[in-house]
This record gives sequence, structure tokens and C-alpha cells, in this order.
Amino acid sequence: MDIKEEALKKHYEWQGKIEVISRAPINTREDLSLAYTPGVAEPCLQIQKDPELSYSLTRRSNLVAVITDGTAVLGLGDIGGLAGMPVMEGKCCLFKEFAGVDAFPLCVKSKDVDEIVRTIELISDSFGGINLEDIAAPRCFEIEKKLKEKLDIPVFHDDQHGTAVVVGAALINAAKCAGKKISDLTVVINGAGAAGIAIGSFLLELGIGDLIMVDLCGIINKDDKYENPAHAQIAQRSNKNVRKGTLSDAAKGADVLIGVSKPNLFTEEMIRSMADKPIIFAMANPVPEIMPDKAKAAGAYIVGTGRSDFPNQINNVLVFPGIFKGALSVRAKEITEGMKRAASYAIASVIPDNEITPENIIASPLNKEVANKVADAVANAWNNEKINRKEV
Repeated sequence: MDIKEEALKKHYEWQGKIEVISRAPINTREDLSLAYTPGVAEPCLQIQKDPELSYSLTRRSNLVAVITDGTAVLGLGDIGGLAGMPVMEGKCCLFKEFAGVDAFPLCVKSKDVDEIVRTIELISDSFGGINLEDIAAPRCFEIEKKLKEKLDIPVFHDDQHGTAVVVGAALINAAKCAGKKISDLTVVINGAGAAGIAIGSFLLELGIGDLIMVDLCGIINKDDKYENPAHAQIAQRSNKNVRKGTLSDAAKGADVLIGVSKPNLFTEEMIRSMADKPIIFAMANPVPEIMPDKAKAAGAYIVGTGRSDFPNQINNVLVFPGIFKGALSVRAKEITEGMKRAASYAIASVIPDNEITPENIIASPLNKEVANKVADAVANAWNNEKINRKEV
């Protein structure tokens, strides 16, 4: 039985991967009076007086909504929210297993930006954070931007920022292993969708030397005009030398080649044209832009993929549970760039410098200690930023 058949069989058995468990025992009349009427009226009245008490008197302090419109589901594309529910439930499982965070899946039956934003805004008081998931670009950028403006709880599009943070962590250690400075790296990213743009923006925040973004039309540069605002913005921040041409042209002399695109788009010739000790992150799933054995044969020094059957699996599960755990612990109002940088360095630090090798640049996604490290780093970053803003 292959993995698809086995997974389908298990999903029939599970009939859902999450359930609600009561934290309040109800065995006696007194239990009933305390958890429900008449006793429950008092915490209701306290929250009415001070809404912040909702974090102390309800589960809001540890509850995240995992929300999708089902338009970009896990490599399956626009299959709709209902069909994406198994993925959202899986995400909720990961929140609980890796960080002890309670998460609830919500599938919104709409593709209208304002309708989705309004829906999430109306239910936001029930949650301590919002994890947006599997929403297609460019709609995902606008939804996240509007929600951040409207809500006073963290809003995090994991396909963008979770991917960016874990790629950043992998690159920090890969650069160490290759004996290169982050500030000297020229990074090429193939795929300028939600993940690609977010990775590029984040790596610029980490301080890379230059970024070259490539989409279906070739190298993105500031001389060209773009209808997509995200493309227009990244064009102004990247490609210092205004290089033009194809992916092959972009790869020449580059230190790092990152793929968040489609299978088999990286060639051995591209890798041979790169700088010394080339770093390849081929993250298309399930088939990467180039298979690791081919990349190595062409001279790649370090190869990472999104797959669990090769070394250096670059997986978002190292990011989002810890980021939300940390943000919830300090009641952060948002996930800042500083918090994301702190998360990246925390993930990278899980592997001591003396244990970093070309086949060991990133912690296993199954390492449950990572979430605690990330949570501590994220909480400290938020508190430090509060002090710097004098919000003590």
C-alpha cells in the first residue's frame, strides 16, 4: 500500500484529526454551577468590564485560528476550503503536538478579499492569533495587510513567513558551512509567488548581499513595469546591477539558488555556472527543481529540499508552532520582522557550529525542542521591542 492509500485509509479511521477536550470536570452539581450557570456569569461580567481578561478567563490565550479559502492548497491548487479541511486539521495537529497550542480549522467559502477579511475580523475576538493558510497570491498579500491593520492580535500567513523563516535558518547554517558571510551572498530565487516574495524580502532583512528574483517572464528588475504590487516592490529592493534574462542568466556566479516553483527547472549546467561551493534549496514538492543526486553530481556543496527522504529537509513545522507559542505567551499584537529574525537564528542555533555539515544544516522537523527555543526567542524579541518603543 503506498502512502496515498495508507493516508486515505487512516483518514477514514480517524474521521477527523482533532477533537475538543474539556478542561473543566463536570461530575457534580457544584461542577456544573462553576463551569456553567449560574457561576459562569461572573467571568462574563469581568470580561465585559475589561476585555483583556478574556486572555485569563477563557482559552483565548492559547487558541489560534487556522484559516483558508482553499485556493492554494498544498500543491493541489484551488480545490476549495472544504477539500482543504484535512490540511487545516493537520496543521492544527502540528500546533498541538509541537507547541501545546490549541488550533481550530476554519474554511471560508469565498474568494472575495473584503468578504474574507470581514469574516475573520468578526470572529477574531475568539482567538489569540490568526494563522492564514493556503491562500493564493496576490490575494494573500492584501488579506494579510488588511487584517494586520484591523486586528490587535498576531496575523501570520505561514506559506509566506513560515517558509521565509525556515529558509533563513537553513541559509544561516549553510553559509557557515560554506565559509561565507551572509552579507556577501548573492541569492537567486526562482518563483515569485507568495513564498518566493516573502523569502526574498526576509533574506534582505537578514542582510544578504544581493537578491535576484526570477518569475515566468525572467529576472525581475526595476526597469520593467509590474501589475502585481508585490513584484513592483521587490523589484526596487533587489537586483542591484539590474541584471536581465532567464533563470540560467541569474544563476551565473550566484552563491545560492532557491526554488519555490516547479519540478526539474534547475539544470546541472546552472549549478556548474554558480560561484564556489554553491548552495541549492530545491523546495518544490513532491518533486524538487532538481534531485539532490543530480545537484551534487553537478558540484552543489549543500542541497536542501522539502522532502523527508533526503538530508536537510526545510519544513515550516520548525517555525509556526514556536512563533505562535512565543507570541501568545507575551500577548504580542503582531509578528514583527525582529521576531521572525529571532526565530530564524533560534532554529539555526539548534545545531551547534561544530556539528554543521553539508548534510546537516537544519534541525529535524520532528525535533520537538525547536518550538520552545523559537518561542523563547520570539517572546524576548517582542519584549525587547516593547522596551525600545517604551511600551513597558
